[in-house]
Amino acid sequence: MNNMKLLSAQQIREWDAYTIKHEPIDSIDLMERASINCVEYISKKYSIDQSILIFCAKGNNGGDGLAIARLLIAKGYLVRIYILEMGKIGTNDFQINLHRLHAYTTEIHFIQSVDALPTILASDLLIDALYGTGLKDSLKALSKDLVDTMNLSGAEIISIDIPSGLCVDHSSKGNTIIKATTTLAFQAIKLCFLAAENEAYFGEIQVINIQLLSEFLHGLPAIYSLISKSNIKSFFKPRNEFAHKGIFGHALLIAGGRGKMGAAILSARAAMRAGLGMLTVSIPSHTEIIIHCALPEAMVISRELNSMNFERFSTIGIGPGLGTDKGTEKLLFTLIENYKKPIVIDADALNIISNNPDWISKIPSDSILTPHPKEFDRLFGVSDNEFERWEKAIHFSEKYQLVILVKGHHTLIASNGKGWFNINGNVGLAKAGSGDTLTGIITALLAQGYPSSLAALLGVYLHGLAADLALAEQSTESLLASDTIEQLSKAFKELER
Repeated sequence: MNNMKLLSAQQIREWDAYTIKHEPIDSIDLMERASINCVEYISKKYSIDQSILIFCAKGNNGGDGLAIARLLIAKGYLVRIYILEMGKIGTNDFQINLHRLHAYTTEIHFIQSVDALPTILASDLLIDALYGTGLKDSLKALSKDLVDTMNLSGAEIISIDIPSGLCVDHSSKGNTIIKATTTLAFQAIKLCFLAAENEAYFGEIQVINIQLLSEFLHGLPAIYSLISKSNIKSFFKPRNEFAHKGIFGHALLIAGGRGKMGAAILSARAAMRAGLGMLTVSIPSHTEIIIHCALPEAMVISRELNSMNFERFSTIGIGPGLGTDKGTEKLLFTLIENYKKPIVIDADALNIISNNPDWISKIPSDSILTPHPKEFDRLFGVSDNEFERWEKAIHFSEKYQLVILVKGHHTLIASNGKGWFNINGNVGLAKAGSGDTLTGIITALLAQGYPSSLAALLGVYLHGLAADLALAEQSTESLLASDTIEQLSKAFKELER
């Protein structure tokens, strides 16, 4: 999964430098290569009569903008260039491209004050080449005024590599940032594109291959990575034809309560669809008939402590629709005190633990916690932004030897001080029952013998893939958790190809 690593801003700069040294290629020629690929995208999407305004600062991102301007003019586009003048000389590559550009146009303007900001029409196409991945601080003064003007124009904006004002590897919350229609990201997805708090800024992401040398990534340490299909297939275990149900585990699912038996049904159905050999569902007494009718493949026991022989189960999932009464609290405490194998903890079980924070250290090692952001904050403290929440998940996964999911559009799986983001799935999963379904899937995979981190990775990936496959028949609005469960068969087949 080397090519799926999410690099820091410093590592991105080092990747450029490595390519320049080892290809070898001059930095100005690497800039030209990147600009040619950007122009190829722009010229395919926009007609020759499109009015284009390109905004550059004096760094290398601005140098990209100047090269793009020259190449577009050579193709016959009407281009005006605006350079943000902050009283500093530009980088060497910026200066070279500015010199080259003078041979093509006189439409080069310098913005030295608010009075020099141009009039922008909604029909214009704006190219944002102000600040790249090296930005560390928020935009101020004239830079901020220019970005505000661009955002208010109503024009389409293409950002080169990253929207100006957005930081690669830490939060930009509260900052002034370009609201791009499209971002032409060089070579790879950036960490900042995975944060929901940044959704308004990057628009549609197009990864532009600028042929940075992949050898740089070999052995490169990275805290965060993306989950890829090839990575999942590398550890996915297709079934042996002579296998029997005992090989695929016997899980206990402790779920459901008054008015929330649907959570137990969804979680149980998902567990069976995810390949579990046998399932026992622990539910309140006198509700057995609900499970028997909804899922005849499952066994049922009522939720009394004296009937709970935890040790006979391969693993245990607890939480969906459970409730937080004193009896349930006592049951959860008994479980984590006495059961030594990894378990899956979700929903109300997490809420009980958040009210008893000293219990976290009692949870069996390698257990999987599946909180959504609010549940996570109740467990580990309120975070000011997503980057802080991700960092906490990484920290606490290592501190407590747990696998911690932070559920969201791009769910993070934190394990042993590393994190993986899932990028499949769709907004149809933002609906009641999706979390219950995921808990069932992960519980089933854990029971089948997958190590905890791999069970979580595979479970999240299958869940997202099944939701995507369901869109062949459903819309994101109509998608139900039960639709996702029904598509798990196709998701498994995708991995077997």
